[in-house]
Amino acid sequence: MNIKSLIIVMVLAVMSITAFAVTPVEALKDLKQRIAPDKRTAVWDVTASQQDGKWVLSGTVGTQAQKNAILAAMLKNGYSRYTDKITVLENGIPADRKWAQVKLSIATLRTEPKHSAEMATQGIMGSPVKVLEKCDDWYRVQMADDYIAYVPESSLAFKTDAQMKAWRKAKRYIVTTYDSRLVTQANGDETVSDLVMGNILEYKAAQGGWLKLATPDGRVGWVAAADVAELSQWSQQGFNAAQIEKTARRMMGSGYLWGGTTTKVTDCSGLTKVAYLSNGIILQRDASQQALTGKIMKKGTDWRQYETGDLLFFGNEKTGRVTHVGLYLRDGKYIHCSGQVKINSLIPTVSDYPYLYSPITASRIKGMVGTKGIVALKNHPWFF
Repeated sequence: MNIKSLIIVMVLAVMSITAFAVTPVEALKDLKQRIAPDKRTAVWDVTASQQDGKWVLSGTVGTQAQKNAILAAMLKNGYSRYTDKITVLENGIPADRKWAQVKLSIATLRTEPKHSAEMATQGIMGSPVKVLEKCDDWYRVQMADDYIAYVPESSLAFKTDAQMKAWRKAKRYIVTTYDSRLVTQANGDETVSDLVMGNILEYKAAQGGWLKLATPDGRVGWVAAADVAELSQWSQQGFNAAQIEKTARRMMGSGYLWGGTTTKVTDCSGLTKVAYLSNGIILQRDASQQALTGKIMKKGTDWRQYETGDLLFFGNEKTGRVTHVGLYLRDGKYIHCSGQVKINSLIPTVSDYPYLYSPITASRIKGMVGTKGIVALKNHPWFF
């Protein structure tokens, strides 16, 4: 073999080693860590195995974008021949059911497609959801905060892409009071639907101090104009710690419900979500997710450095595992839902509100809207 041939062989050998430096198993692991690390917000159950000397990709992802990322990684790492057995959930949904809106004032979403399963979260009227999978009379959906759970078909009004685009351009109103009612006629008392803060309805007409509005499934009724605000104007509000605090305080004394995220009843992270939504800000669903967002403050930060609206996280100091969240008020006090919505103090010597927990970390949302996990409703493409 001459020198030229030897060089060519060596180059090809190096290229081969480089091209296959990352196996499909390693590539999938890296991708999952980067684009689908949290099973609460992404469907990702994909494996790579070798059969008869050929790589086989099997399993399920939620979106076509996820599958495209996998196939691109295979090519990038030199694998052009393999068997693709990856199922994309959203591709199995008919075009007229790829989108839906919650049609009830409050809908319950669960960890499995059955009523006996643990409640994961709640959805409120008008909220868009992306449909991922049909499971008999249940649907697996992704919510605007990226959370994935199962909801009964009876809680949804299904929409096409065109209908969702029309809804985003329509004149809509959002409920801004703690709770209200949609009634059959102005000044009437016959109920079409109960309403809670954050419900979104479409405008139809006005009469005196009343507005005629429609639910996502087409039910029409009247609501007091004082109980709602025009959505596009309301959503332009800036960060308002006083509004966030006001909403949280309005829920004082209400009970704890695992998975609750509405003004009727909440869990700990549900309370912070409700309070921030009243200011037009969508937070992540769980306390452990919220703890990874915003301007994270160092462990041991003096409480005097906290500002109204900061999120305080509690849990295992040794492991750093977050299990609870509260909303800082002022003067060492915070409001949270633990058994019930109540106020406690970070200062052991204070007597008006008893000391309960010390946070293991904290996060500031002010000035961080628009960063990962903190979305202004006005900038969310599902709403506008």
